[in-house]
Amino acid sequence: MKLSSQTINVLKNYASINQGIVFKKGNVVSTMSAQKNILSEATIPDEFPQGFGVYDLNNFLSVISLNKDPEIEFDEKNVIIKSLNGRSKTKYRFTDASMIVSPPEKKITLPSVDAAFTLTEEDLNSILSTARVLQSPNIAVESNGEKIVLTAFNATDNSAHTNSLEVSEGNGNTFKMVFLTDNLKMVAGSYDVEISSKGLSSFKNKNVDIQYWVATESKYSKFGA
Repeated sequence: MKLSSQTINVLKNYASINQGIVFKKGNVVSTMSAQKNILSEATIPDEFPQGFGVYDLNNFLSVISLNKDPEIEFDEKNVIIKSLNGRSKTKYRFTDASMIVSPPEKKITLPSVDAAFTLTEEDLNSILSTARVLQSPNIAVESNGEKIVLTAFNATDNSAHTNSLEVSEGNGNTFKMVFLTDNLKMVAGSYDVEISSKGLSSFKNKNVDIQYWVATESKYSKFGA
């Protein structure tokens, strides 16, 4: 088999969430952060013939990139990465799944949907870029009931710089749901966002089949007046 550019892009993103990954047989991949506050699942165009674990996903992707248009095969203990001309062959050992933090088998669902809006790729890039420049460790999704605004700020420092970006009309609910900026690690694109007052959110990409569930920071978040 060969890995498509879309699959590689998803795996590069997943490497930023969790160093390791457990692949399952089929065309669905998933990951969860070591802190268990980020979870993602994606349907990819490639289908794995068997399950296996990779302890260092970035390293695995680097080995694949050493070869031009490589072929990937499997035996009982290894991923076998072959160069296009067949002269180079790397045996990459599987890692036991018990050594890698993985998502639960049960599909996650939000306990409630108390706010929903579409976040465009332009707006997502804008708030993340601004947060990096301002060194803002937090991003809040907040509403006065009329407008939904994204705010880059520091939840522990009222004197820090802030930036606000209006992204949608409100639904009458007032809230301030706070995220760690570092937890908003998504592949590029626009997202349908749903937020539960119970402290969990969903970001579903509008263009490719990938979804993220991200926990809010309960200490700084509130729903209602």
